[in-house]
Amino acid sequence: MNQNNIQTAEPLNLAQGIEYSPGAVVSKTLLDKPAGTLTLFAFDAGQGLSEHTAPYDATVQILDGEAELIIGGKNVAAKAGELVIMPAHVPHAVRAHRRFKMLLIMIRG
Repeated sequence: MNQNNIQTAEPLNLAQGIEYSPGAVVSKTLLDKPAGTLTLFAFDAGQGLSEHTAPYDATVQILDGEAELIIGGKNVAAKAGELVIMPAHVPHAVRAHRRFKMLLIMIRG
């Protein structure tokens, strides 16, 4: 086990690693190291994250459903199995028209 109680050197089904909650955004940190983080998110329909920027590229892997990402004012639809890189210092937001799950990968550096 690592510091976040995630089993290392074992397969992890990411989509099953987090549950939806009605009317909410749920997050679960899988790994938090100085070099970066891995965080699971489950968005119920109608939920989202307001526009913000990050000092590092943020990579989103859609695990279940479909997300709408707004990156630098451009709408980007991404569905399960797809990956989107949101560039550092570019405003971005996340919207869930239907519920979806994602893995957020932040690499600092």
